[in-house]
Amino acid sequence: MDDSSREEEIDTVKILVATDCHLGYMEKDEVRRHDSFQAFEEICSIAEKKQVDFVLLGGDLFHENKPSRSTLVKAIEILRRYCLNDRPVQFQVVSDQTVNFANMFGHVNYEDPHFNVGLPVFSIHGNHDDPAGVDNLSAVDILSACNLVNYFGKMDLGGSGVGQIALYPILIRKGSTSVALYGLGNIRDERLNRMFQTPHAVQWMRPEAQERCQVSDWFNILVLHQNRVKTNPKNAINEHFLPRFLDFIVWGHEHECLVDPQEVPGMGFHITQPGSSVATSLIEGESKQKHVLLLEIKGNQYRPTKIPLNSVRPFEYTEVVLKDEPDIDPNDHSSILEHLDSVVRKLIERSNQKANTESVVKLPLVRVKVDYSGFMTINPQRFGQKYVGKVANPQDILIFSKSSKKAGKEAKFDDSERLRPEELNQQNIEALVAESNLKMEVLPVSDLDVALHNFVNKDDKMAFYSCVQYNLEETRNKIARDSDAVKFEEDDIILKVGECLEERVKQRATQNKDDQPFSFNGQSLEDTRSQDIRGKSTAVGSAVSFSDDEDTTMLSASKSTAGKGRKESSQSFRSSRDASEVSKTSSRGRGRGRGRGRASNSLKQTTLDASLGFRHSQRSASIAASASVRSIAEDDENVESPSSDEDVKQDTNAIDESSVGSVFLIEYISCPKHFSSLV
Repeated sequence: MDDSSREEEIDTVKILVATDCHLGYMEKDEVRRHDSFQAFEEICSIAEKKQVDFVLLGGDLFHENKPSRSTLVKAIEILRRYCLNDRPVQFQVVSDQTVNFANMFGHVNYEDPHFNVGLPVFSIHGNHDDPAGVDNLSAVDILSACNLVNYFGKMDLGGSGVGQIALYPILIRKGSTSVALYGLGNIRDERLNRMFQTPHAVQWMRPEAQERCQVSDWFNILVLHQNRVKTNPKNAINEHFLPRFLDFIVWGHEHECLVDPQEVPGMGFHITQPGSSVATSLIEGESKQKHVLLLEIKGNQYRPTKIPLNSVRPFEYTEVVLKDEPDIDPNDHSSILEHLDSVVRKLIERSNQKANTESVVKLPLVRVKVDYSGFMTINPQRFGQKYVGKVANPQDILIFSKSSKKAGKEAKFDDSERLRPEELNQQNIEALVAESNLKMEVLPVSDLDVALHNFVNKDDKMAFYSCVQYNLEETRNKIARDSDAVKFEEDDIILKVGECLEERVKQRATQNKDDQPFSFNGQSLEDTRSQDIRGKSTAVGSAVSFSDDEDTTMLSASKSTAGKGRKESSQSFRSSRDASEVSKTSSRGRGRGRGRGRASNSLKQTTLDASLGFRHSQRSASIAASASVRSIAEDDENVESPSSDEDVKQDTNAIDESSVGSVFLIEYISCPKHFSSLV
């Protein structure tokens, strides 16, 4: 490297920009569970190869607001592998770090003398991993407390009315280049929209002029995570709301990859929209090639370089209008099926041709949007069964839609007139359940009581999934034990399902009578098969549940306890919504970190003026199943319970059974692996 290139390297700030990593997305899917982590690891490896100064993330690092333990562990492992090393950090943070980083440490992570951080990561939060709870904490706070991520852009909405926010930049200096990095974590779009149009509600703090650095010498970057598509102007942020002194905008939340910087007319700044690194919604915008952006800044000039992500699962998308196809009979089911089958096969072939040059070939994602106006539809799940092992999403390849004739008229109405909360709240959950005349054929109501209790009071997000899996396995095993199972017709299977449900209801009632606890967690299905279900510790474990962030709970199935649990849960929900103020740590002495800047520039305030301009098929219960359910209900009236008669009568009247179609059980018996992905 010659002297000129070395001098240019000293004065150039290199940033790798990525947004919407959505770590943990589809973590319960056997095929797609690793996609988000592989893409995030590729992003970190690109940063390492390009020797960037730091990585800038634009929100939604996690897909869930409360990520599972598995997701957190994998994220920490990746960050430790690429961020902790002896590589020197070449830039300094010269602003008041106690204001920039609202945590108990109050400084950038690479200045901690106990950590060797060679690749700093700066991140804001998105709408998926936003702060919540009494302490106003997010999943990104966990990574920040581990000293792996520099979390900024967390706002305290103070003031009256819509609130007030003040944006303080992180002032970064490398050689002769000065960068002011503004961060704005996700705020509800409607509220932020009103704030931008309210005088003095959004305050932009700018560095004051100094002897060696004028205000105009700072390269101003803003990273935010908000709606950009203006389907509803009140539910998005207009680019013209932003101040003109900004030079570069990193826009998160939008998943379509528009990584090339676009200039906003009349504003003087450019916007880049890197998009997501993993496809979370199978729409046309997500079918484009995924990229990250390498941003090189020297003085007031910048050079963008887009870098493709090669670890992203291929995604093929197309739209089909059946009325435009001349060879299809609207009343011929086979012709529709044959045409859609040929469309999907062509998409798979096209994806395989693109993947011939790759070392690791992944099953592609395929989505066909079908306009079926004037035609009959087909079952998407049955259609996808023939593509198991050929595509990554066999259960939802097809999505059916109709062209709306009233689209023009409806466009004249405001969204606020369509959805009125005072009208939506007129029906409660009991009224909605009471409207259903269908009876459940697989799940006992008592099991749903247990699952509901675990979901509400134990924060067990896998409670209903474990309940369904447990009862499906019990039903499947009972039918499989019959030596003549292969000779069963559909009506015979429905009858057997009803008999199995009756047996399980009696068993659960016996457990209630003996005051024996029942739960779905803590033991695998393989262990359950070898035990009597009437045992005192019957449970189903992690072989069914793919989540590992729930503790094993033992819960009595008595109805009176469940009622008490619901009452307590409502209180906990009320308390969890109380807002709390986030305290800021006062300034403290720093250790012997590398590249630390001690200068604290005074800031002047600039106020933004307001003048800136699966389709589900429903199936009624069979006569045999209905008769069995009625006999179950009659048996339940004769079962003794440790609770009082009045409590039993009240709880029985408050519960109405919904349906689980027996056709799904038949599909589960024939193809359990595929059905598990549907549940």
